[in-house]
Amino acid sequence: MDYDPTQFSGTAPYYVRGRPAYSAELVAVLARELGLDGTGRLLDVGSGPGTVGVQLAPLFEHVTFLEPDADMLAEARTHATNDGLTAAEFVRATAEELPRLELAPMRVVTFGQSFHRTDRLRAAGAVYDALEPGGSMVLIVHDATRPPPKQHPDVPPIPHDDIDRLIRTYLGPERRSGARPATSYSTEPFEETLARTPFGRPQVLHAAGRPDIVRDVEGVIAGYLSMSVAAPPLFGSRLPDFTAELRSLLEQRSPTGLFWDWPGDTQIVIATRP
Repeated sequence: MDYDPTQFSGTAPYYVRGRPAYSAELVAVLARELGLDGTGRLLDVGSGPGTVGVQLAPLFEHVTFLEPDADMLAEARTHATNDGLTAAEFVRATAEELPRLELAPMRVVTFGQSFHRTDRLRAAGAVYDALEPGGSMVLIVHDATRPPPKQHPDVPPIPHDDIDRLIRTYLGPERRSGARPATSYSTEPFEETLARTPFGRPQVLHAAGRPDIVRDVEGVIAGYLSMSVAAPPLFGSRLPDFTAELRSLLEQRSPTGLFWDWPGDTQIVIATRP
């Protein structure tokens, strides 16, 4: 599947504020499973604003952020700088373009909720060649199918169903991701895809999600505007109307203006090059 440069247009300013963090245990799990000790190089593919790369940076001596969207890459640079990360480089490219980049061999290559948007087999092959022997490809996603913890006692959950209905009144019944229907991306489980690559069948782990994420109204709005299916350009001139109506909906649902956000546990798929 060819890269669609329009899929996340206009979403970069909302991403860091709007997207829920991965498990607080992610660093510890990967350090334990892969024997990471602060050496070697990390390549974070489809890095977005640097969410995964910055979180995992203490486990490596160098991080490369690889991202095809210029605005997202600029956000990643800002995120890394604000976190004091200096041993880093920022490369504008897709996973499929890895062979032409001639990067140094990587100890780990990560995809944070981005692998499904690639030409999976081609991307996995490129990653396999980019790894040092014994290196690993790691796919990280929120898994909302996992049983949720006890709901936060003081705030209501984000009313996702109501918000989805509102989005459809503005954008129509068919969800789009850039120039494509949102359903055009493969939903095959990652482990099934990777079983058909030189990696073979991977290891699948889960790390406990964060049960205490609380967002205010603007944070919930940012979360939706960070999604490809609700990217600001899709609304055109009606964007102010949509955000005003969404803000009103949220204010009616929570007197305090706060909402509980449960994205699920963090699923970690690890495929290692022999």
